[in-house]
Amino acid sequence: MLAALTGTGLAASAGLNAYIPLLVMGLLARYTDVIDLPQGWSWLTNGWALVILGILLAVEVVADKVPIVDHANDVVQTVVRPTAGGLAFGAGSGAQTVTVSNPGSFFGSHQWVPIVAGVLIALGVHGAKATARPVVNVSTGGFGAPVVSTIEDFGSAFLSVLAILMPILVLAGIVLFVWLAVVVVRRRRRKRESPSSDTARLFG
Repeated sequence: MLAALTGTGLAASAGLNAYIPLLVMGLLARYTDVIDLPQGWSWLTNGWALVILGILLAVEVVADKVPIVDHANDVVQTVVRPTAGGLAFGAGSGAQTVTVSNPGSFFGSHQWVPIVAGVLIALGVHGAKATARPVVNVSTGGFGAPVVSTIEDFGSAFLSVLAILMPILVLAGIVLFVWLAVVVVRRRRRKRESPSSDTARLFG
């Protein structure tokens, strides 16, 4: 159960930022005893892998904060984030392999289940993020993009650490994320409806 919650939290984190949960796992596994990755996922602790993830994260952080560019980035990330979510769920939940040398054994042993689950979770979170971002950009004239993106990055990092250290709280974190998303959407709708309401009162 805890392994599934860890995988869920990491996959959801990947839906916000593909590289943060992988980087967090790699760094913690390499430099601490907090997480012990299965043998098939030990590549995450490789120095070059960590450097590449760090560079990709830096590019993602910058691109996601620029209006219009962030939309193009979301299109590209439609493939990257779910893939990272599958990797993060597989590693976090203790799946034993990331390579498929024997497809029959792979599917017969259900090793694919956590990876597919991670892909679907990350895809769902990414879809919500990619749908909400244009609304934020339009309603704020583009000024909201860096603010929302920064919140998402911190949220991804927080959820990654939470999933590893206190997986039982992952559900609370996800509920909080959904609640905040609903609040933001409702406030945007009220702001858009208020001018039309004022106009109706003037001419009504």
